[in-house]
Amino acid sequence: MPAQLPLIFDAHLDLAWNALEWNRDLRLPVADIRHRELAQQLSGKGRGVNTVSFVELRRGGVGLFIATLLPRLVRPGFLTPIQRYESMEAAYGAAVGQMAYYRALVAQKQLRWIKDAADLRNHLSGWHQNSEGQPLGFILSMEGADSVLSPEQVHEWWVAGLRIIGPAHYGVSPYAHGTGTVGGLFPPGKPLLRAMEKVGMILDVTHLADQSFDEALDAYAGPVLASHHNCRALVPDQRQLTDDQIKRLVARGAVIGSALDTWMLVPNWIRGESRPEIAGVTLATMVDHIDHVCQVAGNAKHAGIGTDLDGGFGREQSPCDLDTIADLQRLPELLRQRGYSGDDITGILHGNWVRFFETAWSKDGAA
Repeated sequence: MPAQLPLIFDAHLDLAWNALEWNRDLRLPVADIRHRELAQQLSGKGRGVNTVSFVELRRGGVGLFIATLLPRLVRPGFLTPIQRYESMEAAYGAAVGQMAYYRALVAQKQLRWIKDAADLRNHLSGWHQNSEGQPLGFILSMEGADSVLSPEQVHEWWVAGLRIIGPAHYGVSPYAHGTGTVGGLFPPGKPLLRAMEKVGMILDVTHLADQSFDEALDAYAGPVLASHHNCRALVPDQRQLTDDQIKRLVARGAVIGSALDTWMLVPNWIRGESRPEIAGVTLATMVDHIDHVCQVAGNAKHAGIGTDLDGGFGREQSPCDLDTIADLQRLPELLRQRGYSGDDITGILHGNWVRFFETAWSKDGAA
């Protein structure tokens, strides 16, 4: 029997959005999804060059991940395919539909929905014993809170199985300023955070504008993570974390997942023009950001993976030595080459995220 691959935890995958909005059957091999899109002559960024499917997740040992709900309001100046709804009610309906997609796959035993520490322990035990016989495990997150109709609705979402909320995405949400904007929380923002803290909902600071980041951490005392973020010291853009922000997250016990969208990996990337092979973006570039987090933190306990692969882009905006998400299995050797110990590598691949959730779910008020 071949040796089992090291387990990888990916903290950000927009699976339901890919399945529903881009009509991808994620049960198929990546090659088949690419072939279908090319045969249908589907045009646009990311089409025919996807990198994620359940087959590839298994092939790469990515047995545990944060999966998202991703419906967005239309915002002037941010006219991308993932910002499309004119009302919060429509976004709410879309989010419920995306949740139904995950429920269907859980019923088929393709996925296992992880909602508490016991679920997490059971999944890890089964995966380590026989990964081939286990569903893929996921924790449900909402990227941008446009689908939360009011702070009072947070409890409804918690009961439904949601465990993480990021209050904003690109532009502004009803609750906070996000990527590409300047400003803090809107009046409903603090009540949202209080409602999250009350039920045990985890705060994802990814995409918060700087002022919103500071105000959210001041207002919210519960567990905090950064699912898919890179370092502003290496790529000077508001979308990245400053060293001071990294230090503040470390002080809160957070883990920071490094993302693989190439414009977040190297400076001076021009979307639609730059190419990964010309810019020299490889998986080693991702390790640069992981290493920077570790250097700022003073240890390797707060760095993780949050790829965002197929998050509205494909191979044209991914490291040039990555064909599918299965190639994340190259990371252990790249980390060894940087001098990381076996324990540190295990932590970065999955252990830091597992510890984070075990700690978060041990708090009073969490399930």
